[in-house]
Amino acid sequence: MSPPPPPSSSAAMIPVGEALRIVLSVAKRLDPVTVPLHDAPGHVLAEDVRAPDPLPPYRASIKDGYAVVASDGPGEYPVVTESRAGNDGVGVVITPGSVAYVTTGGPVPDGADAVVQVEDTEEVTDTLNGLKRVRILTRITEGHDIRNVGCDIEKDAIVLKSGEHVGCPEVGLLATVGVTTVKVYPRPTVAVLSTGDELVQPATQTLCRGQIRDSNRAMLLAAARQQQCKIIDLGIAKDNEESLNEILDVAISSGIDILLTSGGVSMGDKDFVKPCLAKKGTIYFEKVLMKPGKPLTFAQITPKAKETQCSKTVLAFGLPGNPVSCMVGFNLFVIPTIRHLSAWSNPQLQRVQARIRQPIRTDLHRPEFHRATLRWELDDGSGMPGYIAESTGQQMSSRLLSMKSANALLELSATGNMLTTGTSVPAILISDISNFPLIKLPDRLVPLAYTPTPIASQEAKVKVAILTVSDTVSSGAGPDRSGPRAISVVNSLSERLGGANVVATAVVPDEKNKIKDVLKKWSDFDKIDLILTLGGTGFTPRDVTPEATKSVIEKETPGLLFVMLQESLKVTPFAMLSRAAAGIRGSTLIINMPGNPNAVAECMEALIPALKHALRQIKGDKREKHPRHIPHGESQPADEWDRSLKAASTNKDCSCS
Repeated sequence: MSPPPPPSSSAAMIPVGEALRIVLSVAKRLDPVTVPLHDAPGHVLAEDVRAPDPLPPYRASIKDGYAVVASDGPGEYPVVTESRAGNDGVGVVITPGSVAYVTTGGPVPDGADAVVQVEDTEEVTDTLNGLKRVRILTRITEGHDIRNVGCDIEKDAIVLKSGEHVGCPEVGLLATVGVTTVKVYPRPTVAVLSTGDELVQPATQTLCRGQIRDSNRAMLLAAARQQQCKIIDLGIAKDNEESLNEILDVAISSGIDILLTSGGVSMGDKDFVKPCLAKKGTIYFEKVLMKPGKPLTFAQITPKAKETQCSKTVLAFGLPGNPVSCMVGFNLFVIPTIRHLSAWSNPQLQRVQARIRQPIRTDLHRPEFHRATLRWELDDGSGMPGYIAESTGQQMSSRLLSMKSANALLELSATGNMLTTGTSVPAILISDISNFPLIKLPDRLVPLAYTPTPIASQEAKVKVAILTVSDTVSSGAGPDRSGPRAISVVNSLSERLGGANVVATAVVPDEKNKIKDVLKKWSDFDKIDLILTLGGTGFTPRDVTPEATKSVIEKETPGLLFVMLQESLKVTPFAMLSRAAAGIRGSTLIINMPGNPNAVAECMEALIPALKHALRQIKGDKREKHPRHIPHGESQPADEWDRSLKAASTNKDCSCS
């Protein structure tokens, strides 16, 4: 898509959403680079990664125990060899009437077809012909406690796809398949320049009249470094057009991707940033309908070949000089741009709903981004878990203290009204809320919810909510590993789900009533399209998620569970122990997912071919998805029908095969 033309009126203010759309349409993804494995975390993969070998590469024992011939059954047997992790069992073949000692991860000797764990055996003190003997106490089936070749990862299987984010688990996976370098999209190089005659270095001990220490440059450099960008410090430029031009020329010719200036973008006679940018490139907008941060300029600069050997396009942001306006502009526009250049599919900051703790007066003329501290509470004032937002106080754009401890920007419409305590408003997360203290409730400490990863769009076409069911996580005794993974999975599948967006998350203990309450609220009041519950579907006495789900759904959807079970059984036989439920309540689809983080990804991937269509049908769309289905009441000649059946039987994509 070609970038939009610059606005005809440079004085016109444009809405924040429109301004961001322009920026992201102008910004182009950076070319991939190859980096060593230890530098890959935080980047987006630029190519698929395949496994050169199967994992495990041999039949491996799941337990410490004895490799046996399953048909032998209980009894006393000689131990003819040992097979430990790191050796091959010295080549001995197990025949009926003999066993081999194996350790966890050790190769299962040829001839053996099952493993009996040590707990189900007894050592026999007597020996026969110098061989140790063991008594097998239980009968097991063929294949028991054996990981077959390739059961974790098949040879040539795609283990990571282009576009996926690399984190610590992904690094481990890459190392597992022998990948030591990987092609990724790089983070951009960002140059930062402060402008103003009044600015002096932060180290200045004594300020003269009219001087202030330069805080914006240090702040922006730190913010860009936090986004893992390469940074260039351009220092301070005086309010002189000639010197400003010289600094900008040097910066642009150095191969940077993003130029950040602060100050010099307002209406003063010494504000030269906009004229300088206009001479060097195209200004797309210079005022945004927002508070704070109205005088924000965005331009695109392409160096001329005769002026520099570098023809790299530079995205320039003229940020306001007021510190708060500067940081709000960085969060709303620069961070999404950095992510977009780095190939994030969902570059925008996460939005959640939060209830305000105190009354807030909205601005009459411009939408306001009110600095606030967000916390997660078991009761957000509505009787349900949720985010509570507490204002950071006086919101003047020069008062940097209003950014201190702020982890969110409350997005307040321009109405001039007083919002009462408890009003629910959109909140944009600008930092990791897990760094903030837990909320002390009367009877327990409740951990904060995790910070979801970036979301595809602000206006969700498919609203998704994720409920982690865990006594451990709810009590604060352990971290929530499944929730963040589920959010990442939904983000990665957003387009295939029709524009899915995680709009709500919660953590509850393994208590049926609390699970039911959240499911009802999300279904009946919040009108969530898809609810994924994580955990609580096993055999333990506290696993009650299926019972809670079945008590609230109106229609069951067993086909979804069947597909999930099929997929999970490819990974582990323990999948058959799942008691998961799935069904429809009103216009909401509820699916119980496993508690294992990786299993969530596997199950969602299996459901994707039909899930988007299912969600449409729940909304009343009766159109069939597959072209071979024939609407009721229509006929088809016999010969055509026979041909259709024959084609269907060979159709590899048939959803009913």
